[in-house]
Amino acid sequence: MTDQLRISPAWAQRFEEQHIHLPALLRRAGLPSGLFQQEKVHVTTAQLFALWRAVAEMSPDPAIGLNLGAETRMERSHPAAIAVMCSRTFGDALERLGRYKKLTCPEEMRVHRKAEEAAVEFFYVEATEPQPEVLVDMVLAWILAVGQRGTGTRLAPLRLELTRRAAPRELLERHFGCRVRLKANRNALVFRASDLGRPFVTHNEELLTVIGTHLDSELAAQKTSQNVGDQVKDALRHSLAGKRPSLQHVAQELGLGLRTLQRRLADADISFQQLLEDTRRELAHRYLKHGTVELNEAAFLLGFEDANSFFRAFQVWEGTSPGEWRSRYRAEAGAGNASGHKAKNKNMQPRTRESREIDAIP
Repeated sequence: MTDQLRISPAWAQRFEEQHIHLPALLRRAGLPSGLFQQEKVHVTTAQLFALWRAVAEMSPDPAIGLNLGAETRMERSHPAAIAVMCSRTFGDALERLGRYKKLTCPEEMRVHRKAEEAAVEFFYVEATEPQPEVLVDMVLAWILAVGQRGTGTRLAPLRLELTRRAAPRELLERHFGCRVRLKANRNALVFRASDLGRPFVTHNEELLTVIGTHLDSELAAQKTSQNVGDQVKDALRHSLAGKRPSLQHVAQELGLGLRTLQRRLADADISFQQLLEDTRRELAHRYLKHGTVELNEAAFLLGFEDANSFFRAFQVWEGTSPGEWRSRYRAEAGAGNASGHKAKNKNMQPRTRESREIDAIP
């Protein structure tokens, strides 16, 4: 999967409605001035994060992310979001959203069920830095808005978990209607497991069939355009957490018979075991680059039985432990940033009054 996320051009209007001047926003984020003038707007994960950091810097409103996420107006929603609102239940809506995310970007929406709880979190596959706080607020506020509008109730989560160390706790608790846990190891909205069975009053089977058929055909076309190895690795990325997927499980994920998938892998001279190892190794690198992902959590997300199994496998892959690899990565990244700042300062020239005025023009 390439690092390309598709975002709606309607975001230009939404930013303006929040009194954020679009040209200045794009300039601050280092993005092209004509970005939102395209019919289909694509950005990388790094560009998406830069955009939302700029939103936070330009807006004095600490609730900007919550306000943007609270809207569920159909007329300016992506077709996938409309299909989500037409779902049968809250759980069906979340499953559908996670499936359609595959159409637009290297981003995953995960629902972790444990005992009587169901935690919803977003994960950006290609990210090498923490998610901007305003983006976290926006996507989790949107999940709550979908649940509340869909069920027609004041659906309240059990709690909101955030990795940040400080936050306007009262503001967040008032918006989400639950307690907030800071310094958590994930950004997640935790519901009661029973909430997933709540029916949607916005359920529209006819509209769901029309939109769902179109989106499912896009998914099928996407799978057809990929080679079998890429298809299997995509399926593995979405199936590894907490378990080691079997070839039969992957075949079901791809909508293929077991023998059909075995034959295609054999024709391509590809080993399922090697694809599994390659996928785990790639994901291990991404998880270790995230300071918020603990080593035990990484082992779980990679489908290992325990942390020791993960450590042994990683030692074979890289010749070092996960902790040492992460420390080396951080040191190299820090050295690169330091040298970049030195070069930037060395090349800076005194700015004239005219140049300062030019930069100040919106």
